[in-house]
Amino acid sequence: MDYIFETEHLKTRKLETGDAARLYEIHLDEAVKKWIPNESYEDIGEAREAIAFFADCVNRKALPYVLAVELRETGELIGDTGINEVEGKPGEVEIGFVICRECRGKGYATELLKAMTAYAVSAFQISALYGRVMKGNAASESVLKKNGYRFVTEESGAEDDPYGNGMLIYMKKM
Repeated sequence: MDYIFETEHLKTRKLETGDAARLYEIHLDEAVKKWIPNESYEDIGEAREAIAFFADCVNRKALPYVLAVELRETGELIGDTGINEVEGKPGEVEIGFVICRECRGKGYATELLKAMTAYAVSAFQISALYGRVMKGNAASESVLKKNGYRFVTEESGAEDDPYGNGMLIYMKKM
């Protein structure tokens, strides 16, 4: 298995077709659906299609660049992480992550965001990274803050905010 980067507890790699059922399960979690509703898959087939697309992007080193996240100790798929372009802003990306329910609260998201930030900057020559968090998602806000992301603004009316609560935008300049 070719790993993209590793941390103390985690390893990242290209998503594979065999990940579809687990990825689908992770994204079915009510907390994932609550905080990032546009990240749920309709069914395993849609998860497979997304994996094929993301794997192709990784092969081409193109955005969106989304990776599988495994526990280093067991190899279990526990989530995903990725970056995507900020439209009209070359060298700037939005960064995101999902960690399965069973593995939350153990510091993995903070560890992952630190490593993904460093990887994105070196591999894609990024000058600024943004973390967009639905208002009320204190856990994700905390992860961003621990990694040196600073609050810059609040956004209303975003298409990925179906509840109309507002999105909090954090940024890290490199």
